[in-house]
Amino acid sequence: MNYITSLILGIVEGLTEFLPVSSTGHLILASNALGVPNDDFLKVFEIVIQTGAILAVIYIYWKDLIKDHAYILKIGVAFIPTAILGLLLHGIVKKYLFTPVVVCSSLFIGGIVLLFLENLTAKIKPKKLTYVHYFLIGLSQCLAFIPGVSRSAASILGARLLGASREEAVKFSFLLAIPTILSASAYSLLKVKTQMVEAEYIYLLLGLLTSFVFGFLSVKFFLKILNHKTFIVCGIYRMVLAVIYFLVFINV
Repeated sequence: MNYITSLILGIVEGLTEFLPVSSTGHLILASNALGVPNDDFLKVFEIVIQTGAILAVIYIYWKDLIKDHAYILKIGVAFIPTAILGLLLHGIVKKYLFTPVVVCSSLFIGGIVLLFLENLTAKIKPKKLTYVHYFLIGLSQCLAFIPGVSRSAASILGARLLGASREEAVKFSFLLAIPTILSASAYSLLKVKTQMVEAEYIYLLLGLLTSFVFGFLSVKFFLKILNHKTFIVCGIYRMVLAVIYFLVFINV
């Protein structure tokens, strides 16, 4: 890794973490395209930049969490299925599914699903959700264990199908990312053992700061365009990216 690749990957993580396009999938594709070795340092680097993006969400929503303690309980309930299934499936998913072929397939299929559900969820009238609903939202988020599916897409669409308003679904997805990604990062960090040189600490800091800044901008931008058929645009983007990447970088 070098300064340029750490900067690029930090930007990719920040821009895609909270959009329904799969940040994990984008990092896998970007690392593969840039020729970044899939070693222990890359794993640590990905953990750090994901943390940077989450810090952006905490910075934006910390007042909401302090004022509305009920949100914390809702997030906790939704996090339960992710925590349980994550512990059970983490090793299998990392070993067999973290490949460009799986990512491209998930991006393409997920793009079709986004196009379909954008119109379907528009017809659903918002209602007050119960804790059972929040548990089911967390369960839907587990689909994102497959890289390329997108954690935000799964949780947002799950919430919309259950009756959450568009704004509420997006906000809850952002907040649910806090325990989901921080716990996953902590668990992955415990599994990684690596000794770093001085330059690599600079790469980590650069990636962290970059992902924080672009994560902040991404959330703010997404909130502004939320009511403008956002998922249709994201769905088309996913499908186009999957096809182009497959044709250019994957040899079959």
